[in-house]
Amino acid sequence: MTDRILTLAEARDLVAAALQRNRTAEANARSTAAALVAAEADGHAGHGLSRVASYAAQARAGKVDGFASPTVVRTAPAVIRVDAAHGFAYPAIDRALAELPGIAASQGLAAAAIHRSHHCGAAGTVVERLAEQGLAALLFANTPHAIAPWGGRRGLFGTNPIAFACPLPGDAPLVIDLSLSKVARGRIMAAKRKGEPIPEGWALDADGRPTTDPDAALAGTMVPMGDQKGTALALMVELLAAGLTGATFAAEATSFLDAEGGPPGTGQLILVLSPEALGGPEAVVRMGRLAAAVAGEPGARLPGRRRLTLRRRAEQEGLSLSAATLADIERL
Repeated sequence: MTDRILTLAEARDLVAAALQRNRTAEANARSTAAALVAAEADGHAGHGLSRVASYAAQARAGKVDGFASPTVVRTAPAVIRVDAAHGFAYPAIDRALAELPGIAASQGLAAAAIHRSHHCGAAGTVVERLAEQGLAALLFANTPHAIAPWGGRRGLFGTNPIAFACPLPGDAPLVIDLSLSKVARGRIMAAKRKGEPIPEGWALDADGRPTTDPDAALAGTMVPMGDQKGTALALMVELLAAGLTGATFAAEATSFLDAEGGPPGTGQLILVLSPEALGGPEAVVRMGRLAAAVAGEPGARLPGRRRLTLRRRAEQEGLSLSAATLADIERL
C-alpha cells in the first residue's frame, strides 16, 4: 500500500468526518480538525493527525464531551472567563480569539481564562492568529502530570507549554512555542515502540533516579529543560493556567492520550497586548529591528521559521499520509 497525498482541505474533511462519527458535533469536529491539520502541516506531528484516534476514543467514552458548547463571561473590562465545558479545547479557544482582539483594541490588553478544557495542541498557532491581527500574545497551558519539583519524585506539573507571538513589520509574525520538558514525551513513547533505550538525562524513574528504560521513564517523570529552573517555570505555568483559571492541576488531571477516567479539566490562560497602546506607533518597528538583528546574525535564525517552510510546502503539495494512518482514521 502506498502513501496518499491529501490537500489540507481534504485532510480537514477527513478528520472532521471521523470525529463526527464518534459523538462529536459538526462545529466542534471542524474546529478540532482545523487545529490538528494545521499542526501537521507545520511539522508538529505530535499535535497533529496522530491525535485523531485518541480524541475519537475519548469522545466515544465521554471523557471529552464532543457536543459541549463553550460559554464566555466578561468578568472585568479586559477579562473574559471561558468554560470549555469538558469539550475539546479548540472550540473554546476559537470563542476566546473571537472576543480578545476587540477587548485589546479598547483596553490596551485582554485576558482569557479557560477552564474545564483539554489538550490545546500546538500552542504557537493560537498566539500566531492574534499576532496576524497586529497584537502581541502569550499562552500558558497546563497538562497532565509529567514533571516533579526539583529533587522530588511526584509529577506535580505538566510539560506546560508557553507560547508567544508578536507582529513584525513586513514579515510573518515571530512565534515562540516551547514545552518545559527537556524532550517531548512522544520521543520516549517512540523509543518504547521501537524497543530502544532513551539517552540518560531525558527522564527519571518512579524513585527519582535517572533512567534509560522508556517503560521506567513513562512510569516516572520527565526531566525539565534547564533542570531546577525549568521546574520553577513549570510551577509558574501551573499557577497561571490552572491556579488562576480554576482548572484542574496537573497532578489531578487524567491523560490526554487515552479514554480512561474522567475529563482532564485542564486550563489555558491567553494574554493579549496592544503594541500601540503599550509602546506607541513605533512599537512593532522596534520589535522588527531586534528580530532583523537576530535573523542577520551568521548561523542564527528566528524561532519558528522552519514551520513556515513546511506550511507553504503543505499548502502547495498537500500532506502525505501513510496508507495505515489513512485507514485508521477512515475506520473510526
